[in-house]
Amino acid sequence: MYALNNEILESFSEINKAIYRLVKADADSIGITVVQLKAIYMLSYNPDISLGELAEKLRLTNSTVSGVIDRLVHGELVERIVPPENRRVVSIHLTEKGKNLLENFFQSNSILINKLNEVLNLPPEEIEHLLRLHKLILSTLTIEGE
Repeated sequence: MYALNNEILESFSEINKAIYRLVKADADSIGITVVQLKAIYMLSYNPDISLGELAEKLRLTNSTVSGVIDRLVHGELVERIVPPENRRVVSIHLTEKGKNLLENFFQSNSILINKLNEVLNLPPEEIEHLLRLHKLILSTLTIEGE
């Protein structure tokens, strides 16, 4: 039983590492970090998001995400917007440069996207089965209250 548990954990670990390597290669190809790429991607789907909301979606601390955003602002890829009617609220937006970077990235040879497209070439019933198993495993491994 122990060997089987170890094999399952090792399988998830290897898949996680493989995905990270693909994302890192993509981020490196456009000259940003993995976390910056994830932040830009998240911002593209969540305009007007606050720093706290972005941190929650990225599963990182506010201080970590604040540093990431600082570097992206410095690179002119994102901007912080403070609405005049509520100066306590700060929302984060992609700049045109950030939007163009992401658009060019998706149109170029993203290694991750190409590999994920290969996975999507699996028979639909296999993908559905995989997703069902993932949901089952996730619900089993989730601690109550999470």
